[in-house]
Amino acid sequence: MSATLLNVLPVFLMILLGWLLVRFGLFKDHVGEALGEFVFKIAVPVLLFRTIAEAQFHGASPFRLWIAYFSGVTVTWAAGHLLATRVFGRDSRIGVLAGVSSAFANNVFIGLPLVGRTVGDDGVVALSILLAVHLPVMMVVGTLLMEQAERKESGIAGRGLLGVLRQVGANLARNPLVIGLAAGIVFHLTGLPMPAVAASVVDPIAGMAGPAALISLGMALRKYGISGNIGISACMSVLKLVLLPASVWAASRILGLTPEWTAAMVLTSAVPTGVNAWLIANRFGVGHSLAASTITLTTAVGALTVTAWSLLLAH
Repeated sequence: MSATLLNVLPVFLMILLGWLLVRFGLFKDHVGEALGEFVFKIAVPVLLFRTIAEAQFHGASPFRLWIAYFSGVTVTWAAGHLLATRVFGRDSRIGVLAGVSSAFANNVFIGLPLVGRTVGDDGVVALSILLAVHLPVMMVVGTLLMEQAERKESGIAGRGLLGVLRQVGANLARNPLVIGLAAGIVFHLTGLPMPAVAASVVDPIAGMAGPAALISLGMALRKYGISGNIGISACMSVLKLVLLPASVWAASRILGLTPEWTAAMVLTSAVPTGVNAWLIANRFGVGHSLAASTITLTTAVGALTVTAWSLLLAH
């Protein structure tokens, strides 16, 4: 128990530290935004580059890992959509956003530091493989479903699949995470060792990624808060923190992932809802309070549930 807490608790304490720094006026909101930009555009891409460049895959196929994780996402997203539309009586647009809020984990800002601390390098390799496809898949599916829901509710014609893929593809081509992963793959394929001079720059920047990501996330949480829709947000939080990791765990066991890869997938699926739920709500102008409340609730309770999942995985 104590070893698990030593791995999990610092992750959420750093988020709390970031929140307190802004809450008590030691830093302004824009400082957290600038730190988040550094994390997203520099620190995490460098970490992903180093991880993939130096990884030992031993011929492991990524497909079972992807199937295991996205099987859990599919189950949870469908459950969130059905709860929102059938139980809470919301329209299909809120149904899509409920699915996103319950199934879109904060893999970068919380998942990477958590998996690095609890699983180690093998876990970070597994999570890096997931990140190579996670954002494209989730954003394409989320956008397509939301545009379909928009057509259903308002009758406004949306873009087709090709239009969505074109936009998402253009965004991903400029995405620092994708660039970092791609650069790591290219360097890995060369088989060359990391030059000492390059490593002396890459290693310290990569080492900043985890703490800086967590503190910047805590600073950003000040703008979310709990703003209504408590009932539906609480249900989405339960799906996010319980059903998603449970589904990923079951799929990982069925597909025979290694203990390290299973732990990485379950732990990253167990972290709080990512800010992408808020971004999708902003993009389509619907469900802001649902996304914000779910992000806040899952982050507030996440320390307990992630600790519980860590303990279960240790046995």
